[in-house]
Amino acid sequence: MRHMKHDHWRGKKISPIPLAEGMTVTELVDNVFDGMGYNAKRLAQACHLFKTMIDENSTVCLTLAGAMSPVGMGGGIIKMMEKGFIDWIVTTGANTYHDMHFAYGFPVHQGDFTADDNELAENNVVRIYDVFIDMERTLIAQDKVVQMLAWRAKEKNKLPEKYSTAYYYKVLGEGVLETARNPELSFIASASKNDVPVFVPAFADSSVGMDMSYLPIMACAKSGSRKLSPQDFVDPSPTMDILESAAIVYHSMINDISRGVLEVGGGVPKNFLQQTAPTISQIMGMECPGENYVVQITVDRPDIGGLSGATINEGKSWGKIPKAGEGNVVPYLDATVGAPIIFAYALENCKPRKPKRFNRILPEITQKLVEAAIKNVEK
Repeated sequence: MRHMKHDHWRGKKISPIPLAEGMTVTELVDNVFDGMGYNAKRLAQACHLFKTMIDENSTVCLTLAGAMSPVGMGGGIIKMMEKGFIDWIVTTGANTYHDMHFAYGFPVHQGDFTADDNELAENNVVRIYDVFIDMERTLIAQDKVVQMLAWRAKEKNKLPEKYSTAYYYKVLGEGVLETARNPELSFIASASKNDVPVFVPAFADSSVGMDMSYLPIMACAKSGSRKLSPQDFVDPSPTMDILESAAIVYHSMINDISRGVLEVGGGVPKNFLQQTAPTISQIMGMECPGENYVVQITVDRPDIGGLSGATINEGKSWGKIPKAGEGNVVPYLDATVGAPIIFAYALENCKPRKPKRFNRILPEITQKLVEAAIKNVEK
């Protein structure tokens, strides 16, 4: 063989996959996927990288887009939080809303994606691809619960003038813990119990956000007024979300703690998490290199601008990762397949970690970030 400048043959030799009866998830990942190519190889790399985040005691964020909770993804998220593997979450309001159905026993069933949607509508059945949800017994019932919990929080002065969505979901999770039949089935309730902040940056774009419009209307009705006044509104502050999320990253950075993220899908949750470093660097003037480790499970394509802001390596130019081509992997897979395998691999291979409980220290670490930014402005 002629001399080659680069060693093109350092990769594992590919052989027919060694399937065996009774294989564990770890054996499937390490002995089968890791010896293959395409997205099987990428999924194995993702499992190993997620394990690295946990083993290094990185601050780990989960971003969750799409409609993952209606198909039961919440169970895996709950287990990850209980083991201390996930420290904070950024998600869509839809995932938080549908998550609560299970805690209250509201019907969510497997359905058929070929069903006649006109017939479903006539029978008050709502369809999320092949998942059926009851309009009356689930959605309307859930709206009443969310409105009740939000109003109760307002009445008890639990909603201050300015607060983040993480604070709101902490309060909402406490309500689920107190009132639901099976709160252990809700990742929102579990996050509140384990002090895991849950940010929902597109708060208005969900039924939970829609249900918040009930509060000023209810306040108006109780006061006998027919006009809304500014004090009737008690909405979460987007700026508080930006500051508190950046504070988690800044706290980890100044304490020399590596940072990792498991991105399930893309969308607003992915970009909101990845904008924390540019917020610290560009807005506050303090250097922040971005996430050390990134795993994204997606089926989006980069060539049509559909990969939710940027490919992971492209994020280097935006200051979202320290170095392109290192510490990140993107399995192009259905998230309902990839995420449970990553979760199961972590359960088999990682020791439980002490929870970071960021909800308890968010005000303190946010104040430290603000003080550091003020000093930078005053220079």
